[in-house]
Amino acid sequence: MTDTSADSHSTRYEIIVGMTIDDEASYQRYRNGMTPILESMGGFFRYDMRVRELIQGDADDPFNRIFILSFPDEATSARFFDEPSYKAVRTEHYDGAVRSHRVIASYSIAL
Repeated sequence: MTDTSADSHSTRYEIIVGMTIDDEASYQRYRNGMTPILESMGGFFRYDMRVRELIQGDADDPFNRIFILSFPDEATSARFFDEPSYKAVRTEHYDGAVRSHRVIASYSIAL
């Protein structure tokens, strides 16, 4: 996990995402490609979980993965998802690997 002790921000902007992954190998290539971009912007995965059962929720597909992305602020999150190098990695690896995804929540959290 990334050490946030040197982080000068007193808050972080976080996004909880649930997804259904059909191709774990392609998804891992996506993660390998996007993680350096994420980290270069001060972001990281706070949590990343494989799940086996969605007991309650309004997801079209039961999730098999849930994670929390943490960013220095909301503007950085937007820049990350608009970054051309991120979009290239996403197009190459994510689109064929992930059947569905849903943003469950986004929020700012005090550290």
